[in-house]
Amino acid sequence: MPGDGALPLNNGPDSFGLEIRGTPTEVYVVVAVLAMGGFFVALYLFAHNLGLTGPIVCGVGDCATVQASQYAKIGPIPVSLIGLLGYVVLLLLSFVGLQPNHRGSKLIGGLLLFGSLGGSLFSAYLTYLEAFVIEAWCQYCVISAILITLIFLASIPEAMRLRQGSS
Repeated sequence: MPGDGALPLNNGPDSFGLEIRGTPTEVYVVVAVLAMGGFFVALYLFAHNLGLTGPIVCGVGDCATVQASQYAKIGPIPVSLIGLLGYVVLLLLSFVGLQPNHRGSKLIGGLLLFGSLGGSLFSAYLTYLEAFVIEAWCQYCVISAILITLIFLASIPEAMRLRQGSS
């Protein structure tokens, strides 16, 4: 954002011919907004897992089948709790990255990038289970998969910043 003290990432095309633009501030704001959306989706699913919401409301798909499947938990831990904690971590990292003394931090950028990559891969696995094993779709799971993928895509400028050796 203009005047935020961060240098934009745009040194022309990289070795792959890609030109990626964005300041750390822009990346962190986008990640924060998306992570907040993911937080509320995961919170609803976790509240359902705890029995706090009654029957799950699902306008599209068959959320009840997905949430009742053996794949809705890893051991005793609901997958929704894993998602909830993941979104909290990404949200906190983006808030820290917005602080003037951490703006452009390679550590924060790397954690965002690799955290969102891990979340995207885990979400892809869960989407595979929905499609080919459970054979049912949960609209909230699909929304979460889209959000974590968008967070990963929004974090890609951080990979370029890490490659360029910016601090």
